[in-house]
Parts: sequence; structure tokens; C-alpha cells
Amino acid sequence: MSQPAAERSVEQVARERAMGEVSDVLLTVEHALDRARRALKMVRKDGADSNAELALVDAVKELERVRKRLTQDTYFAGDALRML
Repeated sequence: MSQPAAERSVEQVARERAMGEVSDVLLTVEHALDRARRALKMVRKDGADSNAELALVDAVKELERVRKRLTQDTYFAGDALRML
């Protein structure tokens, strides 16, 4: 017997919940990335703290890496398992 279109399996509900969590994390990463870029722009403009500038450059790169990895490993992974 097939399920009516309105009913979802336990697995579907769990996947939707997981994607909602990933979406929330990605939104937070996007906000952090935006904030790091703005901070870097300000620190560069002031030119007073090269250590802060270097740290922010690294932070931007890492946040971009995290965003890309999270997106690829979830939204575009399909049914494939990630190999560590």
C-alpha cells in the first residue's frame, strides 16, 4: 500500500529537519563572513593593526571554506556518503 502524497516518511521528516538546521548554520556563517569582511575593510582603512588585518584575512578565508564545505556536503551531496 502506498502512502498518500501528504504523508511523509520518518526519514523525509528527519532529512527536512536536518536541512533546516544546516540552513540555520549557513545563515550564521554568512552573517559571520559579512561581519568579518566589514571588519577587515575597516581595519585596512585604519591601517593601525597588521596582526588584526592578518587574522581577519584568515578568518574570511576559513569562513568561506566552511560555507563551501557545508553547502557541498549537504545540499549537493545527494545520497553519497562523505569520505573522511
